[in-house]
Amino acid sequence: MYSRTLHLFRDALKEKTVSVDLAVCTKANGLLVRRRAHTFFKVISLLGDGVIWYVIMLVLPFAFGKEGLWVSVLMVSAGLLNLTIYRAIKSSTVRRRPFVAHRHIAQGAPVLDEYSFPSGHTLHAVTYGIVLSALYPPLTVLWMTFALLTAVARVILGLHYPSDVLMGAALGAVHGLMLVNVLALFVAI
Repeated sequence: MYSRTLHLFRDALKEKTVSVDLAVCTKANGLLVRRRAHTFFKVISLLGDGVIWYVIMLVLPFAFGKEGLWVSVLMVSAGLLNLTIYRAIKSSTVRRRPFVAHRHIAQGAPVLDEYSFPSGHTLHAVTYGIVLSALYPPLTVLWMTFALLTAVARVILGLHYPSDVLMGAALGAVHGLMLVNVLALFVAI
């Protein structure tokens, strides 16, 4: 009896989550009709493809010497860990992207892979945002704003559901905090 009740509760929660995910995604995707909004969020998403992170990783050693080099090495390591983890999750969950699963949702930007859960862009943005914020606190607002905009952009562009970006953010927070602890061993934070 207890097991049956638990399964019913889990199924109802899953159904409600899917319903809310789709409703929020549909509403957010409606912003694409505004050309400036579409362009803005598309640029944010494209920067999150890696461009912004690669530039930062290249600049840090020149700007901050040995400390910057350590940060860059850890960012590359984190990127590889993030990539491995989110690809494993994506290949096991095989959740179709919103614009693929629902014809009324428009694709607002190109995708780098087939599945949506979790959001790799958000995972990287949160991971790197936490690390860079810990090392350079005056820039915290900049990095965390970029991470938030990345997550929002992915939903608005019809590439992810809100639960995709929430899971990406959660994984990114765990990885970012782990990296900050590793960095503390090598760099005085």
